[in-house]
Amino acid sequence: MNTFSRFLSAAVVATLASAAAQAAELDPSQFATKFETNRTRAEVAAEASQVPATRSQIPSGSKAESYKSTADRAAVQAQAADAVRTGQISSGEIGAR
Repeated sequence: MNTFSRFLSAAVVATLASAAAQAAELDPSQFATKFETNRTRAEVAAEASQVPATRSQIPSGSKAESYKSTADRAAVQAQAADAVRTGQISSGEIGAR
């Protein structure tokens, strides 16, 4: 038990020392972003007000596409039954083996 606690304490000290060394290497200036602009707040607000109100706020691809089928329900069911019978698709929870 004594050797295990020594090993554990040495591992903790090594971990803390390496974390402190890595934290000292960070340079905060590399994360700073500098913007220089010559536009006033009023110009930006005027441009933003010109965006059409009919513009959709829903991201593209998130709406379901509508599709009008021309297939007959009975024909589709007959094709599915034939596919199950011939083994082209599986049926039930277990499926094809």
